[in-house]
Amino acid sequence: MGIRSRLSKPFATYILKQQDKWVKNPIPVQNKVLKRLVSKGRNTEFGKDHGFSDVSDYQKFKSQVPVVDYEGIKPYIEKVKSGESDILWPGKPAYLSKTSGTTSGIKYIPVTEDSIPNHIFSARNALLYYIFETGNSKFADGNMIFLSGSPALTTTNGIPTGRLSGIVNHHVPDYLKGRQLPTYKTNCIEDWEKKLDRIIEETYSKKMTLISGIPPWVQMYFDKLQEKTHKKIMDIFPQFSVFVYGGVNFEPYKNKLFESIGKPVDSIETYPASEGFIAYQDSQREAGMLLNINSGIFFEFIPSDQYFEKNPPRLSIEDVEIGINYALVLSNNAGLWGYSIGDTVKFVCKNPYRIIVTGRIKHFISAFGEHVIGEEVEKAMNYAMEEFKEVELVEFTVAPQVTPERGLPLHEWYIEFNKEPIDLIAFEKTLNLHLQKLNTYYDDLISGNILQNLKIIRLEKNAFIKFMKAQGKLGGQNKVPRLSNDRKIANELSPFVINDI
Repeated sequence: MGIRSRLSKPFATYILKQQDKWVKNPIPVQNKVLKRLVSKGRNTEFGKDHGFSDVSDYQKFKSQVPVVDYEGIKPYIEKVKSGESDILWPGKPAYLSKTSGTTSGIKYIPVTEDSIPNHIFSARNALLYYIFETGNSKFADGNMIFLSGSPALTTTNGIPTGRLSGIVNHHVPDYLKGRQLPTYKTNCIEDWEKKLDRIIEETYSKKMTLISGIPPWVQMYFDKLQEKTHKKIMDIFPQFSVFVYGGVNFEPYKNKLFESIGKPVDSIETYPASEGFIAYQDSQREAGMLLNINSGIFFEFIPSDQYFEKNPPRLSIEDVEIGINYALVLSNNAGLWGYSIGDTVKFVCKNPYRIIVTGRIKHFISAFGEHVIGEEVEKAMNYAMEEFKEVELVEFTVAPQVTPERGLPLHEWYIEFNKEPIDLIAFEKTLNLHLQKLNTYYDDLISGNILQNLKIIRLEKNAFIKFMKAQGKLGGQNKVPRLSNDRKIANELSPFVINDI
């Protein structure tokens, strides 16, 4: 056992004792966070415009600060981008995190000196919780690979600007830098396929113990490794024991990833975003991720079925309920106020507060009034795959078909299989049945002969890689939308459809 693994255990114990103080007192802690945020933002332009000097509690805050998306806060962001100070947060941000939005194009999210610890320490704490619970610290002695965006930064009126993963790369602790792969030079390659080839060359002969990234891009890395070596990942990296992921639900990708590895490995789910590191898995035994309530973020929640009402309810953690789908709203020490990040979450526990990510507030299918959400299509797929053990999935997305060539309207599931079900028709029927059980509106539409059963549209190998490449979103932190309420993605995928003769 090396010095890193030996020291990590007492360090984990120490940090978790500190964490326990806020985990057991969540509501007072969140109130203190809000008070500190308002106090710090009082003399900013936003604070003056929204009467922060009169804000004494959460009720007053709600009355003064509206819920906004990026378009709502963009006028302030534009002033920040132009180099003005004291707009959303005192001074100027340390960085601007550049991210692509589905409705706003490119977005620029401030990252301040005050908010950087949230991004850095949250990732560290996820690993420490894992070490404390499992006792596995050996991975700390090996090499760790982080499949992420380029750390190369540009400047926007003097403010360093780049992808969040690239910004965070500049703040990796010194004790990890010597173990981190790929190298900085390789990480700066923008072309994902060229970058991946270089990553393979740098890592296949190394002692890899931890691998981190979005599952579909990690799978692409594994596929390339196997093409080169003709071995299972466990034979290439026999000491690989921890997989860290975020951004998507792991379940649809698990079978194929573990098949590539050659065995199951422990996994740690994280929930990082440009707007803040929101939650992370704190237990291998309990469902959900621990909400990061003592890290400079004040959280609010809007029931997703009321989100688009004129004055929807806004709830603090004190008033949330288990099992309800909420749109996530946050205010933070990077200068975001009442900001709806577009994600939906559900609480699975309130002692401590743990959440799961259920989808995107604007990613749903309701062409016929069914309002099917991402969580439901993923659960339906997972349940179907449990019954058809042979199935290995690469990727999928779902779209409505309002005007089919024949028959009633339906949902079309565009699926790229690694291994297809032996009986595709039976798999299709099972998938449809599970979706009916998960969504009563969909069930009513099927039962009432308003919709016909869903149809699987099989896609050729590498269809989603080609699709994402065409969108300029191959690799990094980019994700395929799980479902949409129009045919845009479906039409882009049409050249890759397998047409049975």
